[in-house]
Amino acid sequence: MEFLCYHRDRPGSLPLRDELLEEHWSYMDRYAEELIARGPTFADDGDMPTGSVHIVDLPDPAAARAFAFDEPNYQAGVYRDVLLRRWRNTLGRTMWDFPGGPDGGNRYLVLGLGTGPAADLAVPPDRDELIAYGPLLSDNGELWLGTAALLRAPDPETARAILAPDRYADIEVHHWQFGGRPS
Repeated sequence: MEFLCYHRDRPGSLPLRDELLEEHWSYMDRYAEELIARGPTFADDGDMPTGSVHIVDLPDPAAARAFAFDEPNYQAGVYRDVLLRRWRNTLGRTMWDFPGGPDGGNRYLVLGLGTGPAADLAVPPDRDELIAYGPLLSDNGELWLGTAALLRAPDPETARAILAPDRYADIEVHHWQFGGRPS
């Protein structure tokens, strides 16, 4: 089962985040085989971290909750909240398989949160700019709760346009970059 986990930073937590960087990476190293995508989000200035997204393949919702809430930054209070949802990998690949590679261009996390009939289930036509894409689902996988995408786009407005605006209660766009230990 695939899950999207988005930890949102608590204001003023950057010094603690920096202090725990090695612990965070070591924790994520334990999930290297299960990770589909990962990386930090940033404020509009592109410098200040605002959160951390991880898309991971785990056995069940209990394992996903353990992954999200045992994470060292969460345990230490870096994060103010966690969005944890089942997710379906409609591209069938990891971020490391993205043909555009880890660098170049602007990257974004787009979260469309909604209810009712499912929307945006089909992969958009410009697949080459998509890093990860799929629906957000209830724990049992039966209820559509929105859509999440990681993509390369020239600006936040273009990134937001990946989703049908009239189908979501809210669409969030966050600057994002490929995560993991520097090589």
